[in-house]
Amino acid sequence: MESHDKNCIICKKDEDQIPLVKFDYKQTSFWICPQHIPVIIHDPSQLNGLLPDADKFEAV
Repeated sequence: MESHDKNCIICKKDEDQIPLVKFDYKQTSFWICPQHIPVIIHDPSQLNGLLPDADKFEAV
């Protein structure tokens, strides 16, 4: 199941504004810009409400 639009899940910029990286989670594709990739690693609490079950992620 593909996500609706190609926009960074955090800043909402699209592929015409910034490069995007696709990642899959729970059988759905999501997009994130390089600026926000560290959020997934270091502060996943910012993903609450943006990704399913993000409240269960642990920071490294």
